[in-house]
Amino acid sequence: MLIGEGYKDRPIPEARVCDMVAEGLARLDLKGKRVLAIIPDGTRTAPTPLVFRLFGEVLEGQAAVLDYLVALGTHPPMDEAALSRLVGAPVHNGRAGSARIFNHCWDEAATFTMLGTITEAEMRDLSEGMLSLDVPVRVNKMVLDYDQLLVCGPVFPHEVVGFSGGNKYFFPGIAGPEIINVTHWLGALLTSRAIIGTVDTPVRRVIDRAASFIPTPRLCCAFVMHGQALHGLYVGAMEEAWHAAAALSAQLDVVYVERPFRRVLSVMPHMYDDLWTAAKGMYKMEPAIADGGEVIIYAPHITEVSYTHGRLLDEVGYHVRDYFLKQWERFKGYPWGVLAHSTHLRGAGIYEHGVERPRIQVTLATGIPRERCERIGLGYLDPATVDPEAWAGREDEGILLVRRAGEMLYRVKSANQQIGKSAKSTNRQTGD
Repeated sequence: MLIGEGYKDRPIPEARVCDMVAEGLARLDLKGKRVLAIIPDGTRTAPTPLVFRLFGEVLEGQAAVLDYLVALGTHPPMDEAALSRLVGAPVHNGRAGSARIFNHCWDEAATFTMLGTITEAEMRDLSEGMLSLDVPVRVNKMVLDYDQLLVCGPVFPHEVVGFSGGNKYFFPGIAGPEIINVTHWLGALLTSRAIIGTVDTPVRRVIDRAASFIPTPRLCCAFVMHGQALHGLYVGAMEEAWHAAAALSAQLDVVYVERPFRRVLSVMPHMYDDLWTAAKGMYKMEPAIADGGEVIIYAPHITEVSYTHGRLLDEVGYHVRDYFLKQWERFKGYPWGVLAHSTHLRGAGIYEHGVERPRIQVTLATGIPRERCERIGLGYLDPATVDPEAWAGREDEGILLVRRAGEMLYRVKSANQQIGKSAKSTNRQTGD
């Protein structure tokens, strides 16, 4: 049975949040059980400190163990200062009080256990014919060391899967690189512009199928944020809680505009510390930018393309999807998740007769030097020359300032997007 409330016009009172969390946990009978909570990292707006406190209060004296695993995907591990900020309590030697706090280590083979395989035939069906290959389902082996998993995280429009949250905290959150690469590349084939803000997507179906291999009982605490306020909380079965949260997020986190903008300044908050994460300033704006327009990612604090994948991105650069597809023999050996990020940030476009024509211009006003920006295929703007306030109030000119970009999706009211229409008509792949 789902426990949940959500409001478009006001946040949920903290007292009500406490009641719903307590009720949801009480239904599980966790006395003497080992409990693992899977939580977002610092690149997501979420009431994680409140949840950390509530879980501790409710389960103290009941659960034998209550630990936390940060669903990093391929993001860098968080140090103890960052973990302390994340959970709102001091973390020393990997502990906050009696709870242990773990980083997911995606690049260490010893992290994982093999749960099964999504077969080539099933993958072909789930992806609607886009991909045909066997996909190993490997996940952090900690999920087998506990009696109950608590998956806690926000639900926002998302460039790869449609809406974040739910089983995405397993895949890619604590997953092995194989399924991370496959799901991200599937999203790239469909294109971010088509898939973002859509509930039922082929990528979500693959993720849900992969999660079905996990034998440990799971409870989802799905949050819906509006800005930095909690407007929705749903506690229950994984898919049910996630669906309810996605329905509210679709109402709260999508901004519909009358016409596309020709220039957008996306001001990125400090929770995004490299371009890999700050690229959300492009993803969430792409559907609302006119052909030939420009999005500027304004983040003077960012000096690195990706702390994890920067070397590879320096090699491949940023390109439209078809740049890779039409030269697949050249690029298929790179991690598909890296190629997916490249195409998501560069956006829609075509590649014909050796010439690449992106639909829009992507410009960085960051601490990344001009030479590097140009080498990887992105524009450069000196951030010292940018006054964000000079962009304010100019919507009638086709210019938009987004003061805290990365979580709200912008979309033109009249747009009638169909998921992956162009991709499905011309671009299908095998496991080659």
